[in-house]
Amino acid sequence: MQVGRMTQPIELIIEEPALGSFVWRLRETDANGAHPKVLRDAFDPADTYEAALAAGQRALHSEIRRRGSGQLRTESA
Repeated sequence: MQVGRMTQPIELIIEEPALGSFVWRLRETDANGAHPKVLRDAFDPADTYEAALAAGQRALHSEIRRRGSGQLRTESA
């Protein structure tokens, strides 16, 4: 199984909007890393940076798998 190269980078950002409250956000940029747009973000804040990071990484992997399966379907059609 080979997935085509992703041309739009995805950033995982962890922010602390309130003391002790951490949220993750996935942002997609253009090929040059500019013009970010939010793809997905946390529904609820996490109590620790590490918990927010773990949740964000799961969301990032899910997004990569989703895009990969879409590319495979497109290439085989």
